Amino acid sequence: MDDDGRYEQRVVWAVVDTGIGPLLLAATREGLVNVVFHATDEVRDKALSRLASRLGSEPVEEPGSPLLAEAIRQFEAYFAGERYFFELPLDWSLISGFNREVLRELATTVPFGTVVGYGDLAGRVGQPGAAQAVGMAMGANPLPVVVPCHRVVESGGGIGGFGGGLETKRRLLALEGVLPEPLF
Repeated sequence: MDDDGRYEQRVVWAVVDTGIGPLLLAATREGLVNVVFHATDEVRDKALSRLASRLGSEPVEEPGSPLLAEAIRQFEAYFAGERYFFELPLDWSLISGFNREVLRELATTVPFGTVVGYGDLAGRVGQPGAAQAVGMAMGANPLPVVVPCHRVVESGGGIGGFGGGLETKRRLLALEGVLPEPLF
């Protein structure tokens, strides 16, 4: 508790090496709160600063934390091809409104090895014609990979955009068997 008798928000983080490069994982008591691609020192520092500002607590590096241990284990299994879904508590506090609704729908209805179109996902949340807004929600996803925004593609067969970069999206889709592995 802090000096005013309120519970302090505890945020712990670790960087995990994966088949798509280093990922920053951050968690609170509620669950995994943030996954950040390409977690170089500079990217990591910016992400941690944003988390501190948004959550009101300075994140602490603690890869052995019980809050992160299971997330790290599941990420390692996913990238080893041994896990097809994540079973982790999630802290949705970094996202709200339409974006949260779309991301929750994505997380619960688009399984490993499948894709959905931006417009189709918009229709699933009762907003047909909101494909662009779905794209914005994907770009704002604080929990990529776990909330699989890489599985959202253009209805015409295009891969669409991706906050982690198109090569990262291709590699995730190849890992899940949706696309062939790159030749080089």
